[in-house]
Amino acid sequence: MTVRVATWNINSVNARLPKLLEWLASAQPDVLCLQELKCATDAFPFDAVAELGYETAAHGTGRWNGVAVLSKIGLADVVRGLPGQPGYLADADSAADTLIAAEPEQEPRAVAATCGPVRVWSVYVPNGREVGHAHYGYKLEWLAALREAVREDTAGARPFAVLGDFNVAPTDQDVWDVAKFEGLTHVTEPERQALADLREIGLADVFPRPLKYDHPYTFWDYRGLAFPKNYGMRIDLTYANKPFVAAVSDSYVDREARKGKGTSDHAPVVVDLAL
Repeated sequence: MTVRVATWNINSVNARLPKLLEWLASAQPDVLCLQELKCATDAFPFDAVAELGYETAAHGTGRWNGVAVLSKIGLADVVRGLPGQPGYLADADSAADTLIAAEPEQEPRAVAATCGPVRVWSVYVPNGREVGHAHYGYKLEWLAALREAVREDTAGARPFAVLGDFNVAPTDQDVWDVAKFEGLTHVTEPERQALADLREIGLADVFPRPLKYDHPYTFWDYRGLAFPKNYGMRIDLTYANKPFVAAVSDSYVDREARKGKGTSDHAPVVVDLAL
């Protein structure tokens, strides 16, 4: 059988719902991992995607994060929240935030499901904000928790992958100009080491096939004409175990979905499997 698996930071699922439905109808993924829902779980547009044949496991609080797995081929063994994940205490931006966050919040940044013959995690790794910021330390702790949470599935015989917005560019070639990122997050050695630690336990980076450009990016800032200039980053990744990688027949970034008005600042990444 063939299975099409995709990941997309949608940057507000309800604001982008027409774009999402259009893309689901045209690309026809069997499984789609979404990030940055920006809606509570009960506000997810379940009925709209169900009309296209998708079951959904969503996990969100209505703030700037939130994740989901959509599947046309079954949805079982759902896990909401990364086992062992650290919490984050809102620390800096206002006195109100400090009062609200009396204890670390377990943010909705991960959801897992078994979809037919494959198992996936949809993850939205913390941004990190600035090197040395508390959020940067939280990001590294979160990635360490991810490694431990997926270790068992990685070693299994079932095709398994972690897909999503990792907020890390694995190499210097994964940003349009690495000199512009000197001293900034997303390219630091500790962040890249966290990805190397995932590879150490048996996950591999499924690299998209270049289409228009030699190096496929997945994110372009809304500002400064970044998309038409191709000033991008590859931070939306598929990290997969050996059975998943062995079945990959194609993988690409769908740049067309980034074009036009009202789009996410990320493009979907599509992986086709022959199982």
